[in-house]
Amino acid sequence: MVKLEGETKNISHNKRWNLIFGALIAVLIAVAFAYASNSPNLSLFRSIHKSCFCAKDKDKYSGVVEDCCCDYETVNHINEQVLHPSLQELVKTSFFRYFKVKLWCDCPFWPEDGMCRLRDCSVCECPEGEFPESFKNPLRRSLSSDDLVCQEGKPQAAVDRTVDSKAFRGWTVTDNPWTSDDETDNADMTYVNLQLNPERYTGYIGPSARRIWDAVYSENCPKYPSEELCQEEKILYKLISGLHSSISVHIAADYLLDEATNTWGENLTLLYDRVLRYPDRVRNLYFTFLFVLRAVTKAADYLEQAEYETGNPTEDLKTQSIMKQLLYNPKLQAACPLPFDEAKLWKGQSGPELKQRIQGQFRNISALMDCVGCEKCRLWGKLQVLGLGTALKILFSVNGEEHSGQTLQLQRNEVIALMNLLNRLSESVTFVHEKEPSVETIMEGHISSPTASSCPLRRILASIVKT
Repeated sequence: MVKLEGETKNISHNKRWNLIFGALIAVLIAVAFAYASNSPNLSLFRSIHKSCFCAKDKDKYSGVVEDCCCDYETVNHINEQVLHPSLQELVKTSFFRYFKVKLWCDCPFWPEDGMCRLRDCSVCECPEGEFPESFKNPLRRSLSSDDLVCQEGKPQAAVDRTVDSKAFRGWTVTDNPWTSDDETDNADMTYVNLQLNPERYTGYIGPSARRIWDAVYSENCPKYPSEELCQEEKILYKLISGLHSSISVHIAADYLLDEATNTWGENLTLLYDRVLRYPDRVRNLYFTFLFVLRAVTKAADYLEQAEYETGNPTEDLKTQSIMKQLLYNPKLQAACPLPFDEAKLWKGQSGPELKQRIQGQFRNISALMDCVGCEKCRLWGKLQVLGLGTALKILFSVNGEEHSGQTLQLQRNEVIALMNLLNRLSESVTFVHEKEPSVETIMEGHISSPTASSCPLRRILASIVKT
């Protein structure tokens, strides 16, 4: 068959382009292999089940926690094996279950206009006639959940306002220089059973809720730490950020999924949006956990000898035993003997002045808790800020050589707040550690597919397809 001259030219032209195209593919694949062989984090010869033969990102939470003395793996292990189980048991005892708080205070910064969308945001105070006899008699500490019924018919919102004078034996009554509340003033104080008023989603949303955190960050500590900030200022920011992350974790862990059926459960999308998608927030959570743990271990001798008396000798001995096991656990002492080293702070001539300024900033944060429009949020905000203030007091108000003649003095409410805060942080670390790998895999898959830059071979193949 005779080919026309034009057809012959076209065929030759196509062959040349095919050869060029094939050579280009060979070069690109060679480049990909060379890139893979020189990259310690990428190998094209990994198991076939890896998507596009690309290695996963390196674990974001490995190595030593920044500004601390323990690594993430150790923290997760010791929290799972020692801290979380012991703290869960400790906070359920009568001594650590009741928290004295002033729920009704005027906001010192602006007129409070916040409204809660749910009744779950309120702390129900039962009328006198509905208090069980065990509440009225300080010596009878056994509590029946069937009796804790408020006017709204919500046992979990009941408030224990019993004042047991025996429970205060051996405890000093002093103010905390890091917090704004006058703990020596019993006027308008309420006793709250923390087990019956859990920290969870309350429906407290909108401008009022946002204004609290905006004020905390913008007026009292830098929102975004920069290289110009000193170490102490960065630590204040990280503590507040870590506490904020922990609160968000608890909201996501116990969320009202369906208001119509009153169905509660985990909101993993919220967990990702508020915490997991921001690695610094997770890191700051771990930092705050170790910071508070260091305060507890530093005050170990004081806390061991304290009197945890509530009128129930059997339970009081149990409380003291749990506390001692927690403070002197050999696994904890071996794995993380010094969670945080506070000795490196407040050095130099400006140290005292800097400490006074940051102390004032934290007092402002403490005062802001009176501006929270949700009663239950205010309860947990006050408790956890007091707990953090107590940790600061332990680490920085009594400092060995600088205050050699000064002894540590804690009042009962500070110890209750400190240990409950450590428990909340422990719960948050546990929840994040359990959920983070699967949640990030799911959410990142929904949000976007892996970028071309994350996988050279995928980028090469994509460029070829486009041609």
